[in-house]
Order: sequence, then C-alpha cells, then structure tokens
Amino acid sequence: MNKDDIFQRIVAILGETFDIEPATIRPESRLREDLDIDSIDAVDLMVQLKPLVGQRLQPEIFKTVKTIADVVDALHTLVDAGKANA
Repeated sequence: MNKDDIFQRIVAILGETFDIEPATIRPESRLREDLDIDSIDAVDLMVQLKPLVGQRLQPEIFKTVKTIADVVDALHTLVDAGKANA
C-alpha cells in the first residue's frame, strides 16, 4: 500500500465518519484547525485506520501528527514495518 492509497482511504473515512467534504481534504490540511478533528474524533479515526495497517495503533504515534500528510507518513511507516516483520 503506497502513500496515495493511504491518503485516499483517510479521505474516505473522514468523509464517511465526520461528514467532511472530501474535496476540501488536502495533505497539508491540519487535523484540528482545518478539519475540526478533536481528540475524541482522533480515537475514532484510529479505530477505523486499524484494518489498514493490520495491527493496533499506538496512541503515541499520533500525538505528534498535525496534518493529513503526517498521518499518511505514520501509517506508511507502520505498513512498511509490518511487511518487514511478515
């Protein structure tokens, strides 16, 4: 799974779960400031992203993310690590 696949899945989740217009979601979109994703919403997002990486997502990973691109990078790293351990 490449970064664009991950980005598209995140866009779909944000649209379906949080009623955010997909056309407004960009890699540089800030979770809190631009998309109004608060900490409770972030937990919901993590739950929905879990199948993408095939493992439980550690909250610590997402404490430093600020933008959609940060989330994509963090998930891509986890997906790559999962492949390496398989």
